[in-house]
Amino acid sequence: MTAELIEFYAKDGVALNGYIIKNKKKTKKLLIEIHGMTSNCFKKRERVIAETAVKMTNVDTICINTRGSEITKYIKNMQGEKKLAGTAYEDIEESYYDILGIVEYALNLGYTSIYLQGHSLGATKVVFSYMKMIEEDVKEVNNIKGIILLSLVDIPELFRILSCEKFLPHAEKMEKDGKTLTLMPEEAFIHPISVKTYLKYTKYNNDIDFAQYNKKDYKFEVINKIKIPIFMRWGNNKELVNMKTETLVELMNNVIKNKNKDISYIDGADHTYSDKEYSLAQEIVNFIKKMELTYLTGRKNNENISYFSRWNEG
Repeated sequence: MTAELIEFYAKDGVALNGYIIKNKKKTKKLLIEIHGMTSNCFKKRERVIAETAVKMTNVDTICINTRGSEITKYIKNMQGEKKLAGTAYEDIEESYYDILGIVEYALNLGYTSIYLQGHSLGATKVVFSYMKMIEEDVKEVNNIKGIILLSLVDIPELFRILSCEKFLPHAEKMEKDGKTLTLMPEEAFIHPISVKTYLKYTKYNNDIDFAQYNKKDYKFEVINKIKIPIFMRWGNNKELVNMKTETLVELMNNVIKNKNKDISYIDGADHTYSDKEYSLAQEIVNFIKKMELTYLTGRKNNENISYFSRWNEG
């Protein structure tokens, strides 16, 4: 099983890359993996999930480096112009262009049924981008057949927990002075972060503040708008949520109304699933297999299943 490097353009023309792992048997189904903060597509977690999915299901897998991969880097557009990027400078709103770009790339390769998977901040990007695709009524959204969210974090709450918000006056002053690309003081976050990105997480965060686990009677309206099958996992060892994972999973199973949901946790896993990558991969594979089995059963019995009736075999 070998990986082939790929290059593609985000919807706004930024050049990005990643890799694809293919089945021996041709398929029209694809899993796309999106990494989290300071990470990249070559992490063990993404590789294990990709290899397991390709080996045990009839899906291929693409893992990409978004413009937010690594801490800092330069990205180029089609004109060759350079721009600061990486986790320290990213704007989650731009992840929409990255994800729509790789979905279009996949469709051009002949895939018709796509699962979108994100880890941590990558999960936030997947939800944000999928909902924007629906809002923008782009045709590509109809090819997304499942959403896989790994350790979805309440980003604004994380900044509050880490006492990062005390640096907000400094960030606002820098913004007023036109210095949004300047790095914040070292103590402002757990890794280098620009004023622009810091303000996105702490002040201009309405579009990404849809995982308010600690807010009483919160309805999770954004996540509940996801009607296609949804898979959610966390670890219960030093996970980045301000409650016991077991309590969180119970909460989410109660408030998420999706009839095709699979919400649980990996026992003993931390936020990055270190040493639990294979357990996580197996549960993702089981989710994909269940989706396919449900579709095939529905076809055999000629049942009218709203989601699976739209599934494209391949």
